[in-house]
Amino acid sequence: MQKVFITGVSSGLGYSLAKTYLEQGAQVYGCSRRAPKDLIEKGLIFKAADFADAATAIHAVGSLLADAGNLHLVVLNAGKLGEIRDFKDTPLSDFRETMEVNMVANKWLLDLIFASGRQVKQVVAISSGASRSGQRGWNGYSISKAALNMLIHMYANEQRRTHFTSLAPGLVDTAMQDYLTNLPEDERFKPLAILKEAKGTEKMPDGDTCARQLIDTFPKLLERPSGAYADIRKL
Repeated sequence: MQKVFITGVSSGLGYSLAKTYLEQGAQVYGCSRRAPKDLIEKGLIFKAADFADAATAIHAVGSLLADAGNLHLVVLNAGKLGEIRDFKDTPLSDFRETMEVNMVANKWLLDLIFASGRQVKQVVAISSGASRSGQRGWNGYSISKAALNMLIHMYANEQRRTHFTSLAPGLVDTAMQDYLTNLPEDERFKPLAILKEAKGTEKMPDGDTCARQLIDTFPKLLERPSGAYADIRKL
């Protein structure tokens, strides 16, 4: 039986990934701030964890994975977008929290996973095209995802038995896109117009559709160099 650990399973892409893996018969471990009760009823092994609060989250994830043993796949999906605005208008506290959730938490999480000596076949960190584009307004999200890409590259150098990828999943119709596409048009933040145009089209599939595409893609990533960045739209 395939054993999978996914972060950020209460909604969006993480929820859809967990649901699809459960439907495929995998043993799925998951954490998020809120409990996805329907997935727990279907067999999800769950602990609540807020990655903005490292002390309590480390304890929760440690408890969750204590008896998990070796893992086939770890998907680092939990993330925080933050408000779209100019960087000068972004409070330092908000920037710090975005970095904590999107990058720093994944550092202690990987340390925790590997400290037990468990074998992990594959780690996929959900990145973003924003990690490369640096578009105005995306601020802490872009910076934290760029840092996540390098974090994954560093761990690939250290954990040679595990294959690592930072993967941009493309546009996914989730609550994050609901927020972005409902923002008023603003010529300062040019990607908003692209997102509004893609909403409701095949260019922005729903979470379940994207989850199936990702699950089909994950094995193919093993053929690429460990630690590399990939964009599903270019594979």
